[in-house]
Amino acid sequence: MLQIKLFTVNPIQENTYVVSDETKEAVIIDCGCFTEREWKTVKDYIEDQHLRPVHLLNTHLHFDHCLGNRFAVRDYHLLAEAAMADYDLYSGMQAQAAMFMGNYYASHIDTDFTAQLAPALKEGDAIHFGSHTLTVIATPGHTPGGICFYCQAENVLFSGDSLFSGSIGRTDLPGGSFRDLITSISSKLLTLPPSTTVYTGHGPATTIDDEIKCNPYL
Repeated sequence: MLQIKLFTVNPIQENTYVVSDETKEAVIIDCGCFTEREWKTVKDYIEDQHLRPVHLLNTHLHFDHCLGNRFAVRDYHLLAEAAMADYDLYSGMQAQAAMFMGNYYASHIDTDFTAQLAPALKEGDAIHFGSHTLTVIATPGHTPGGICFYCQAENVLFSGDSLFSGSIGRTDLPGGSFRDLITSISSKLLTLPPSTTVYTGHGPATTIDDEIKCNPYL
């Protein structure tokens, strides 16, 4: 059975997840920690639970979802895993942060991010940890390389900023496409079992059934 721990971090209130099972292997999804203090809270949980992180995953590479990758790279020697279509966003991390949070925050971001990337993830890839598998679902639209992680065995989806409770990711940023995002959600996510729990990149969790019934964008 999966243990899913949520940490809401950084000024954008992003959801970082540590996901583990009975084997104590774990994955870190969308590590958005901005400060050492935020990262210490995540790391303390990992150590208290005696977990061993084996993957550092990103649903997309907007700065608020991967600010903390540098800490996981440093402390657990992991490489960030994401879709290749978002790699340009990674190298432009400071510019992203400056646009949303100002130059003070941007100046505190490590610029050597591109050296920390693992081979790119793509549709259908299987990510193994412990006794569980996450399958990559490509959902471009919020960003060109947006992806979700689906655990069929546990009926759980990590949607990043593709799908929210009652909403969808914004598409007015560079590389965004409303048409692509709606197509991605409709054809790839709403076809999952209705009882699937959706852990989102911001805000509360939801279910596929609730979004089919209540999401005004869908």
